[in-house]
Amino acid sequence: MQKTIALADGLEISRVVTGLWQIADMERHGTTLDPVETAKYMQPYLDAGLTSFDMADHYGSSEIIAGTFKNNLTDKNAVQLFTKWVPKPGKITRAAVREAVNTALERMQQTSIDLMQFHAWYYPDPSWLDGLIYLKKLKDEGLIKHLGVTNFDAAHLRIALASGIPIVCNQVCHSLIDQRARGNMSAVCTQYNVKLLAFGTLAGGFLTDAWLGKPEPKQEELNTWSQMKYKRFIDSAGGWEPYQYVLKTVRTVADKHKVSIANIATRYILENPAVAAVIVGARLGKSEHIQDNRSMLDITLDPSDMENIKNALEELKMIPGDCGDEYRKPPFLTASGDLSDHLETIPKAFTPIKTGHNREQIFSGTEWEDYAGYCRAVKVDNRIHVSGTTATHGNLLIGGNDPAAQTHFIIDKIEGAITSFGGSLNDVIRTRIFVNELSDWEAVARAHGERFKDINPANTLVEAKLVGKGYMVEIEAEAVLG
Repeated sequence: MQKTIALADGLEISRVVTGLWQIADMERHGTTLDPVETAKYMQPYLDAGLTSFDMADHYGSSEIIAGTFKNNLTDKNAVQLFTKWVPKPGKITRAAVREAVNTALERMQQTSIDLMQFHAWYYPDPSWLDGLIYLKKLKDEGLIKHLGVTNFDAAHLRIALASGIPIVCNQVCHSLIDQRARGNMSAVCTQYNVKLLAFGTLAGGFLTDAWLGKPEPKQEELNTWSQMKYKRFIDSAGGWEPYQYVLKTVRTVADKHKVSIANIATRYILENPAVAAVIVGARLGKSEHIQDNRSMLDITLDPSDMENIKNALEELKMIPGDCGDEYRKPPFLTASGDLSDHLETIPKAFTPIKTGHNREQIFSGTEWEDYAGYCRAVKVDNRIHVSGTTATHGNLLIGGNDPAAQTHFIIDKIEGAITSFGGSLNDVIRTRIFVNELSDWEAVARAHGERFKDINPANTLVEAKLVGKGYMVEIEAEAVLG
């Protein structure tokens, strides 16, 4: 297998990316890291051809350490530094985006960021799209070389790409246990020529020889946040027995190649055509697996190896939902297993205005609402009526010429209105869909099906000429609370 891959024009990365999230863990446990001394531990990775490093605004002093390392190199183009911005939930302003990028540049001691990856908490509020639009402007200024996202699901990656945001990658959880990235996500990546950066390939150590044949641990026996998190993935995938069956199968393949379970587990993920690279965590100066990670790229899995592993994976259940859903909806597959308190603090997309004893209204701010004298949604008693909604954000058409992207953004707006009234998409009892061209009906219907799976409201879909250039679909909805 090739050792590097072109993630974008001017961005050649190693297929094993070194993740520096454990720096934050070390510092949280009281370890003081000197940037100059710690940076020296990055040199062996570079010497082994592992030239790419992944950081984030919340990975402790990782940005400072990596920037120090890069600035001490004679050839500063020899390494690629990725970082992330994970803003707090709520409205995102142009000033906040610039401040975040400038902070990262200052910490990394750079004039431009090789790859800035953006995380969004709450899709019903279109502020996440504002964040990407403002980041694109800073890319145009030269402060960012390339844009990526992290933990986006397929629908919202599609929306951003179809709207002209130049995203080159999406960093998501992907492992033998978690095969969500092979579904709709891979299809979007293929359509828009975007790649995945896969983390969690070893599932917190569960996909290693250390757990082969071991009894199932109790929750209190799990020693790290990663173990607590990925044990939930194992439970969601069907439990300990099918997981052990996968380990045994992978051990057989590993014996054939005289390598470890970890090597095969990681190498298998790189066989997904949508995956550009895997991200493997490192404790700089503490535990080194540099050559092991490097030699993993020399393994060639033949068709029988792939078939044996694929058959074993059929014993597992699919992790529910799409990539990133573990942070946004139940079941919360995180270390704590519950993010409900966090989600309750996320500001609602809109502020209802009381206009009568049992009547409230929501305005989304489009010019048409004022011009034509209507609101986005009205609630009377426990019934919510959402106006015909197009893929409009401010004065922007969202979703380009992708009917599925427009549909997903429209449903986000509908969800934003209903949740602002205290409901959810589960409360929707009817939707009416109008497509500008009947040839788009299937893409629109499939997107509607993805979002309303297991809700199944009454529905009508008809062809109708829509007002406004470029609009491919319009949807209205009714909901009953409680």
